[in-house]
Amino acid sequence: MKRYVSSRLLQLIPVLFGVTILTFALLSLAPGDPAQKKLSAQGIAVTKDVLLETRKEMGLDRPWTLRYASWLSDLLHGDLGNSYKDGTPVAGKLIKAMKYTGILAISAFLLALVVSLPLGIYCGVKKDGFLDRIIQLLCLAGNAVPGFLLAVLLIYLFCIRLKVFPIIAKGTVQGLFLPTLTLALPLASRLTRQVRASVLNQMEMEYVDGAKARGVLKPYILIFHILRNAMISILTVFGLSIGTLLGGSVVIENIFMWPGMGKVVMDSITARDYPVVQGFVLVMAMIYVIINLLVDISYHLLDPRLEEI
Repeated sequence: MKRYVSSRLLQLIPVLFGVTILTFALLSLAPGDPAQKKLSAQGIAVTKDVLLETRKEMGLDRPWTLRYASWLSDLLHGDLGNSYKDGTPVAGKLIKAMKYTGILAISAFLLALVVSLPLGIYCGVKKDGFLDRIIQLLCLAGNAVPGFLLAVLLIYLFCIRLKVFPIIAKGTVQGLFLPTLTLALPLASRLTRQVRASVLNQMEMEYVDGAKARGVLKPYILIFHILRNAMISILTVFGLSIGTLLGGSVVIENIFMWPGMGKVVMDSITARDYPVVQGFVLVMAMIYVIINLLVDISYHLLDPRLEEI
């Protein structure tokens, strides 16, 4: 196991290197001048001389390859650079915003998990029943509705009609409910279908018939045999859903003005604040790879036979 984890962590290095260099190159090719954006935001008249001087101060007068090498050198020393917009450290901005994104992502994931596991198990056990068909129809609708449209519908219902939640979240507990629900509903729909499919697949295995023939109670078979064996495929979807959850939070955070990393990076893209965008991409890539590593490790814990592979 230690060798496997070490190998995966070493594989993280070229992945992050490729992600950062690709992002840096694409940002350099993007239209717009960060120096001009900075001067305009500060209310300074953008003349040719002032613009050239500002570009020199920001290091934008150098080729992107040299700027990337300088950024990478600073990164190896634990420095993500400073924001073009206000000169504050990028790491501080991201750490502050990460707390809010983490709260939103964890709350949405837990809500989706609490909903999807019992519903998926029930639908698998009561296949083709009336409630199973209703739940499958609702899951299909939950999967089909785009996140931004769902957010608008929830705002209209809970904020405008019922007036029980604020439209602008502002990082409050009350403001957390709607963005959490917006992210959790589509995720719960996907997870419910996967749990149902995994349970059905395991129920058709011969070991289930053998356990029933020996008189083992059905709840025991379901919890300690079917669910345990189905958990590997379920965990795969859980791991892949993390990326979807983090990606979807970028849009949802901006709709509800939730002060997370999605809100920060969208504001930074508008302001051409490339150091913040680069730092965001690096952090998201690390989170995604590490979560998938944890999912892979859980495979070995659930099925010791994988140790032999």
